[in-house]
Amino acid sequence: MDGNLVANEIRRKIEREVESLHVKGIKPCLATILVGNDQASATYVKNKHIAAAKLGISTRDYKLDESTPETELLRLVQDLNTDEDIHGILVQIPLPPKIDQQHVVNSINRLKDVDGLNPFNLGLLFSSEAKLKPCTPSGILEIIDHYGIDLRGMDVVIINRSNLVGKPLAMLLLQRDATVTICHSKSKNLSKLSRNADCIITAIGNRDKFVLTGSMVKKNSIIIDVGISRRQGRIIGDVDFESVKKAASYITPVPGGVGPMTITMLLKNTITAAKLIKKEQD
Repeated sequence: MDGNLVANEIRRKIEREVESLHVKGIKPCLATILVGNDQASATYVKNKHIAAAKLGISTRDYKLDESTPETELLRLVQDLNTDEDIHGILVQIPLPPKIDQQHVVNSINRLKDVDGLNPFNLGLLFSSEAKLKPCTPSGILEIIDHYGIDLRGMDVVIINRSNLVGKPLAMLLLQRDATVTICHSKSKNLSKLSRNADCIITAIGNRDKFVLTGSMVKKNSIIIDVGISRRQGRIIGDVDFESVKKAASYITPVPGGVGPMTITMLLKNTITAAKLIKKEQD
């Protein structure tokens, strides 16, 4: 399953929506906040700005020192909450240990929460009414839809229980009438569960601790790899691609699978946020 292909199709639609909003005098703008000097996070933020610019979405880039106190970060978020020119706010995660990450996420205006992680938006997700949904889970469903996969009645195993991926993804899959099992580090008989699954979505991101191998999947299953690890200058996923692809009917590569979709869904959420804000102002 080609994530770049799906992402490019969605980005063309986003570009048309941006042009339509510009005609109405609305100029979508995404603000990003990066705290500290983590190179991986800096690269992610840079890529988000590049992607936004290509689609006509303006951006603001805020870089704060590692020693920035939480109160100062919260003041910046509040300023952006009330700035009428800003439609989306993204605080790059992870934050330094001394900052309460959830406290910061909670402080983001629910209409500008383009990561979809504010408790208000997560609550709407549980009631199937969310407009701003977490980016990676949303991107996974876009890939599934592109390839015409009907999830109804499927046994889906998610190997991840984070607020960022596993939990919101489980809700979205339940809304598609899938039967969902969430596995994690304390799960027993993981291989047995995965071998019975019609679809496996793995998002561990640590090949030293976990690898999904061919012996752990059943024939004709669907494999979606969200994990990212770095080995000898290469980016690899959770899946032993060569052994698993022999059994799978569909499989996402790393890179080029879910990764491009995450940024794409962030940009899509920015457009959605701009529309929601305009609707509330009207």
